[in-house]
Amino acid sequence: MKGTMMQFPLTLRPLLERAEKLFPKVEIVSSRPDNSIHRYTYGEMSQRARSLTAVLQAAGLEPGDRVASLLWNHYAHLEAYFGVPCGGGVLHTLNLRLHPDELAYIINHAQDRFLIVDDVLLHLFEKFKNKVKFERVFVVPLSGESVPAAFENYETLLLDNRSIPVFPDLDENDAAAMCYTSGTTGKPKGVAYSHRAIALHSYSISLPDNLSLSRSDCILPAMSMFHANAWGLPHAAVMNGSQLVLPGPNLQPERLLDLLSVEGVTLTGGVPTIWLSVIDALERQPERWRLPPGMRVVVAGSAAPESLFRRFEKFGVRVIQPWGMTETTPIATVCTLKPGMRNWPEDRQFELRAKQGLASPFVEIRAVGDHGEVPWDGKTPGELEIRGPFVAASYYKLPEERHRWTNDGWFRTGDVVTIDVEGYMKITDRTKDLIKSGGEWISSVDVENALVAHPAVKEAAVVAAPHPKWQERPLAAVVLKEGCQVTAEELRSFLACKFAKWQVPDEFIFVPSLPHTSTGKLLKSELRRQSSTGCGLQERGID
Repeated sequence: MKGTMMQFPLTLRPLLERAEKLFPKVEIVSSRPDNSIHRYTYGEMSQRARSLTAVLQAAGLEPGDRVASLLWNHYAHLEAYFGVPCGGGVLHTLNLRLHPDELAYIINHAQDRFLIVDDVLLHLFEKFKNKVKFERVFVVPLSGESVPAAFENYETLLLDNRSIPVFPDLDENDAAAMCYTSGTTGKPKGVAYSHRAIALHSYSISLPDNLSLSRSDCILPAMSMFHANAWGLPHAAVMNGSQLVLPGPNLQPERLLDLLSVEGVTLTGGVPTIWLSVIDALERQPERWRLPPGMRVVVAGSAAPESLFRRFEKFGVRVIQPWGMTETTPIATVCTLKPGMRNWPEDRQFELRAKQGLASPFVEIRAVGDHGEVPWDGKTPGELEIRGPFVAASYYKLPEERHRWTNDGWFRTGDVVTIDVEGYMKITDRTKDLIKSGGEWISSVDVENALVAHPAVKEAAVVAAPHPKWQERPLAAVVLKEGCQVTAEELRSFLACKFAKWQVPDEFIFVPSLPHTSTGKLLKSELRRQSSTGCGLQERGID
C-alpha cells in the first residue's frame, strides 16, 4: 500500500528550526585562539545561520553551489553547517592541515564559488590564493584585529543583513556537505553528503545503544569540523538540543581538560593521539581537574589500544570506540556491550570494548576473502564491505574509482577485519598495512596497541621491513613518554606474553615523534618508505 505517510523530506532545515523553537536558550560555547570564550545560544545561532543564507543568496548562491570553509571548530563554522545547506548550497569543509597545493587541487576540483575563512588562517590562504578563483571571500574576525581591505568581514555582513533568506524546497537526496578524503596515497577523493544521509546518521548515533546523545548532554567535538562532519556530533547536537562546547584551535591536553572540567562536558571525541596526551596529563596532575562522572570519550580514526580504556576508567570516564570513514558520513559501527555481557569478567569486557563494534542501525557489514564472504567466527579475516543509506555511492567526479563498489552495491573499505559470532567487528589492519612474513600474516595494529600498553611507551607504529628470507618482518618505531627509558629487549619480553615469537618485531627504533596524516592517523606510508629505502630512521628521527 502506497501513500500511507506524509512525503516529508529529511533535510537539515527542520533540525535548525527545531533547535530554534525548542531549545533557544541552550548555550554554545566557543574557545577563541587566545583562549577567551565566546558564548551564545541556539536561538542566536539559528538567526545568524539564516542571515548567512541571505548573505550568500545576495551574493548569487544557487542550489548545488559549493561554499568552502577554512575554519576551526567554533560558532561561525556551526552557522555554516546549517546556513549554507538550508539555502541550497553545499558546504565544502577544507582540511586546513593539508599542503597548500592539495587545498588548491581540492577547491578547483569541487569548483567552489565562495570561501569563509578565519582571520587567523589567512596566512594559509595566502599560500594558494593565486591558484584558485573564489568569487567572494568572507573573513571571520576571531582575533579581534581588523579584516584586511581585500576581503569582506563576515560579522559585518551578518549584522548589516536585512534580507530574509529564501529556503528552497530541497530534495532529501540533494547534497548538503562535502569532504575530501585524507588518504595517504593518490589524490584526495570527494564525498558529497546528502541531507538524508546526515539526518539519518544524526538519528543513528543518538540512539542509546550507539553514542546515546540527548538534550541532557554537553558535547565537545575535539575532532575537526573540517573533516567528515566532525563525526556527525554538531548535527546531532543541534537535533537533540545538546549544549555544545567548541574548542577552536586549542587542542592542547591541558586546555581540553580545562574545558571538559569547567563546562561539565558529558561526551567528547577525537583521535587516539589526542586522548593519549590527555590521559598522560590527567595522570600527572589528577588533582587539577574534576571530570563529570560517567563522561564518555569517543575514540576513532585508528584503533584505540585497550590500555586507553583502562586508564580512563580509573577516572570514571568511559571510552567508546566506533568505526567509520569519510565515505560513511562517517560513524558506521559502535562498540557498546549487549545486556548479558555486562556480567562478564572485567578483562573480557575490556577486550570486547576495544573492538570496533556492531553495525549501526540502517547499516550492513560483511567481510570478504578470496573465496567470498568469510564466517563470523572472530578469527577469519576478510576485507570489510559496507552498505547503507549514509554510505557513499560514488566519489565526486571520479568515475574511474567505481571499482571501490561491488556490482551489488557494497563499498570496499580496504580495512581487514574479523567479525565474531555476536556481530562485533574488529579491525586487524588496512590491506596495505598487513605484514606477510614467511607466508603468515601479522597485524600491525595488534602489535602497536600492545606496545602502547607498556608504561614507558607514548606511541608506536609497526611496518613491514624487507627481509631476504621471510620476505617481510615487522619493524617497530617507538616514541617514549617524557623521562622514561626502556630497551628493545624489554619490549620484546613485554610482547612475548601476547604474541608468538615470529609476530614480535625484529627491530625496535626509538624516535622523538611519528608522522601523522592531517586527521591524526599514523602516516605509515612514510615509515614504509624510509624502512624500504634504508634512509636511516634511527639517525634521522621522524618529524
